[in-house]
Amino acid sequence: MSVLEDLLVVQEHDTVVDQLRHKKETLPEQARLREVKQALAALDASAAEVGNRRDEVARRQQRHEDELASVEDKIREVEKRLYSGEVSAPRELQAMQADVASLNRHRSDIEDRVLEAMQEREPLDAELTNFAQQRSGLEAEADQLGQAIGEQVKEIDAELATELEAREAAAVSIPDDLLSQYERLRSKQGGVGAARLVNGRCSGCHLTLPATELDRIKRGTPDTVVLCDQCGRILVH
Repeated sequence: MSVLEDLLVVQEHDTVVDQLRHKKETLPEQARLREVKQALAALDASAAEVGNRRDEVARRQQRHEDELASVEDKIREVEKRLYSGEVSAPRELQAMQADVASLNRHRSDIEDRVLEAMQEREPLDAELTNFAQQRSGLEAEADQLGQAIGEQVKEIDAELATELEAREAAAVSIPDDLLSQYERLRSKQGGVGAARLVNGRCSGCHLTLPATELDRIKRGTPDTVVLCDQCGRILVH
């Protein structure tokens, strides 16, 4: 096998390596995993906003409940004294009864505020529960995707190792200067630095070479390095 044929084998391995690397970087599961991660981030932002609102309502509810407990303590104290028999003066008894009535009205107002807070908090709690359920589902999907990606990457890496080893073996017989020239061309020509000449046509750019160029190639040796005058790739002839 000529040096140029060996170079074409290297090109074939490089093409497969490029395809495997592209496959590794563009797995459908990776695109979906990115979507899931974005959904999780958006969900967490929404949950944080709702959580802040729920916490504010909960604090307000707690303040009302603490105030309610304090008022109920005062009512019990006044009623205990009112019905203890210790107070007999009519005016003082009337004042205490008025105090109890006022405290009861205040208690009713506070109970209304507690109820309002509870009613305001209930849908927020439900929304947070829904967020948690959605997050659990997305996390489970992310785990499954990660596992699937890991398995595929492992398989692709094994194929890559095989191709790279074969590529290295094929490149042993190729002179360093020719291999360097091929690598430079490959980087400029979309991954293809060497192409076979078939029926006077470059298989890299699919253009037909001029008759004079084809005649010159025929007069040369199989290892003569010839570049396509259209795309600049090394022609294997």
